[in-house]
Amino acid sequence: MIEQDDLTAKQQDFAIFLPAISSFYASYIGRQRTSQYVKQTRMPPGIPDMESMNWLNPQKGLFPYRWSLYSAGHANLDLAKTDPKEDMVRNRDASTIMLADSGGFQIAKGVWPGRWADFTDKKAEAQREKVLKWQMGIATYGMTMDIPTWTFRDPVAAQACGIFSYDDAVNATRYNNEYWIANRYGETRILNVLQGGNHAEADHWYDLMKAYSDPQRYPDRHFNGWGMGGQNMCDVHLVLRRLVHLIHDGLLEPGVHDWMHFLGTSRLEWTVLLTDIQRAVRQYANPRFTVSFDCASPFLATANGQLYHSILTENRSKWSYQMAATADDKRYATDNRSFRDAVMQDGIHAQFEDSPISARLKIRDVCIYRPGDKNKIGKEGTTSWDSFSYALMMGHNVWMHIEAVQRANRQYDLGIAPDMMVHPNDSNFDARRIIDQVFAARDRSKSLAIIDDHAKVWERVVGTRGFTGRRAVNAHSQFNSLFDMDEEIEMNEEFDQSKLDQLEKIDE
Repeated sequence: MIEQDDLTAKQQDFAIFLPAISSFYASYIGRQRTSQYVKQTRMPPGIPDMESMNWLNPQKGLFPYRWSLYSAGHANLDLAKTDPKEDMVRNRDASTIMLADSGGFQIAKGVWPGRWADFTDKKAEAQREKVLKWQMGIATYGMTMDIPTWTFRDPVAAQACGIFSYDDAVNATRYNNEYWIANRYGETRILNVLQGGNHAEADHWYDLMKAYSDPQRYPDRHFNGWGMGGQNMCDVHLVLRRLVHLIHDGLLEPGVHDWMHFLGTSRLEWTVLLTDIQRAVRQYANPRFTVSFDCASPFLATANGQLYHSILTENRSKWSYQMAATADDKRYATDNRSFRDAVMQDGIHAQFEDSPISARLKIRDVCIYRPGDKNKIGKEGTTSWDSFSYALMMGHNVWMHIEAVQRANRQYDLGIAPDMMVHPNDSNFDARRIIDQVFAARDRSKSLAIIDDHAKVWERVVGTRGFTGRRAVNAHSQFNSLFDMDEEIEMNEEFDQSKLDQLEKIDE
């Protein structure tokens, strides 16, 4: 029996982080099941079985964790055909929970051809059918096929998918929602995605889309929870207002609408904020309410050559998972030191926290190529890494991210708080206490008044992207990515997959 770090058991009642699985990483797990995709001589002695790197395997995984997200935009949607690359997701343990995103980013970027505001477009129609069938076949929860409102503000995206206005995005999403309502089947629960680039758009979007979650309007076919996109996923003022309306509109009912997912949420401070919200809603409105959030940071960081090396959760400070460029030197190919000892002794990282994966690696397991070694096409490259090196470092980063989220919540429960959630000179500034008051009021008007009265608090609680609080009411949110590679990485709910795809050819 391997020694496991059971992250499922450590989850407690915290908001749930969903690693947004990279298809590059999944391919290693799946392909190894059906062939020797990675030769046994390449497997590190400390990790002889690829399933050790599969957190969705509760028996063999080094750090079992039952929750993940997988996007239709990165998947093979044809479930009728066997595809070993998809096996980590398709043939996972029955106890795991998978949220299937619908691939709105691929629509916006024109990766999925179609004029999505034209409801007679055959290409768009075919893609809707593929995505829905895929969700019904592999997912515990599936997201509706929303058209993000940033699409029409990006001229390239607008031209790629035929969405040229806010109304185009709304109408295309409503059409997709109707398709999901009419054609859904099986046990997969559907989350109604809310978009909007500012408070006014978000309110209008909600008013139009909430009917699809109404059991009276759509008995037995209504949507079963909520997905928070656009300004809804980064603005706590708007989030709290939306939750109050959901409760009093009868759209957050126990056993009916139990799940809310926040797209692309990477700030460590938000992990404790969302736990506060989950606990308050459970206490006062829906005891089954669950909040989840995802990001692809562990995978995209590795593709950018970055490795998580430490976690910062000091009282009254900025919280973060720190990352930096790591060892990549051919001189390490014959070095028998542990990975941690090598990077620490050689000054590559001043601090380095081992994961269950890195703790089993020697530096030579990652820096595999020696000077003069040739790659698969007979050429000598500049890097000491092969493509499997990236997979190993991704697994390390996934553990570090989950550990950071859970550790932050444990620290917060001990009274250790990030700077943005408290104020050293104002005893009335306590986000946790105010959130509890919002839902304890049990009255729509009183709850909304409490939220508005503490606008300064919400402005301090910065989201992953865009404006927060009052600044977002009448201004379009910024659609940007903020990268601070030596501290933390923040990104949109989707990202350009091309860097990860290129890793499959790194040996070439």
